Amino acid sequence: MTTTSDPAPAPFKSGYVTIAGAPNSGKSTLLNRILGEKISIISSKPQTTRTRILGVCHRPGAQIVFYDTPGVFVAKDTLNLRIVDTAIGAIGEADVLLAVVDAARPDPEAEDCLLQKIRNQKHPAVLALNKIDLVSDKQGLLEIIERWSGRHPFEAVVPISALDGTQVEEIVSAIVKALPAGPAYYPEDTLTDVTERFIAAELIREKLFRLTGEEIPYASAVTVEDYKPSADGKRVSIAATIHLERDSQKGIVIGKGGAVLKRIGTEARQDIERMTGAKVYLKLFVRVQKNWRKDSKAIERFGY
Repeated sequence: MTTTSDPAPAPFKSGYVTIAGAPNSGKSTLLNRILGEKISIISSKPQTTRTRILGVCHRPGAQIVFYDTPGVFVAKDTLNLRIVDTAIGAIGEADVLLAVVDAARPDPEAEDCLLQKIRNQKHPAVLALNKIDLVSDKQGLLEIIERWSGRHPFEAVVPISALDGTQVEEIVSAIVKALPAGPAYYPEDTLTDVTERFIAAELIREKLFRLTGEEIPYASAVTVEDYKPSADGKRVSIAATIHLERDSQKGIVIGKGGAVLKRIGTEARQDIERMTGAKVYLKLFVRVQKNWRKDSKAIERFGY
């Protein structure tokens, strides 16, 4: 009489995955979609993300620790050089790279730069061809997939839409397949390692990107001076400062009769309330620090 034993269970898989790509390719939107929560700010303007954001994705038999990074681009001033260094440093720390490319608006220079970084690191890489909801020519999309498949031995090349969720779970499955066996690094209820205070500052900065134009989003930084939850957790009082480089920018951010600043505060408060589940009292101040983007000490003080 012969007996058969049950197959051994598949090993648990885990690892760090850096999301890398050009500015405005949809990296933050993709991370938020995968996690089902907004932890990384987004806007239609490039270079919205300035720091590395960690997000933890839990799936049966696997845990993926994502790093959302600033876009890789040719930087010139002190702040942007630090931003790009952050992105490149995160690429070097990954177990798997998730490269994100805008399939609707190709940027050959940025794509070549990204591809060089991928080749230098020698990590397994998965490619997400994002924004396929904006690609009407499906034959053209097939050609893009074929072209990228021939440029590097990616573990998988997956066309997706981070905006509407098309094939996002397929990209997660491809990442899990590429991960090594390993333990869970974070408890099952962990979504990110950044604080609510940090996210609150980022949400305020997001509104600056969305509600102001030209150079103001790039010349602004936000610091939270005070963050006080009530004892019962039902209220949060926040005082935050918007830092700008020139006096002329201050008038634009405040707006006629304070209208622009009021809208920034209202929209940020609503997002912070959704995040905390509490009633938020938000006070915003606007201050000018001349040419802070060229001041290394100011850059560090603002968290970059």
